Amino acid sequence: MNRQGIVTAFRKSSYSSGGQGSECVEVAHTADGGRAVRDSKNPAGGLQFYGPGHWAAFIDGVKAGTFGG
Repeated sequence: MNRQGIVTAFRKSSYSSGGQGSECVEVAHTADGGRAVRDSKNPAGGLQFYGPGHWAAFIDGVKAGTFGG
C-alpha cells in the first residue's frame, strides 16, 4: 500500500509528551481499514502499514498488557 491508501491525517497519541525521552508514533487510517504508522520525530523517514486484522490483534495485545505497559 502507498500514501494514496491513507484516508485520514496522521495523529499522535494524547499520551505523548514533549519531554525528554518521549518516543512517539503517529497513526493514520488506511482505505482497507488498517493503519499506517510513522515516527513522529521523522515523518519523512518511512511508513509501516498494518492490515485490519493485524492492527486489531495489536490493539487487543495492548489492552491485555501483553507488551508490559
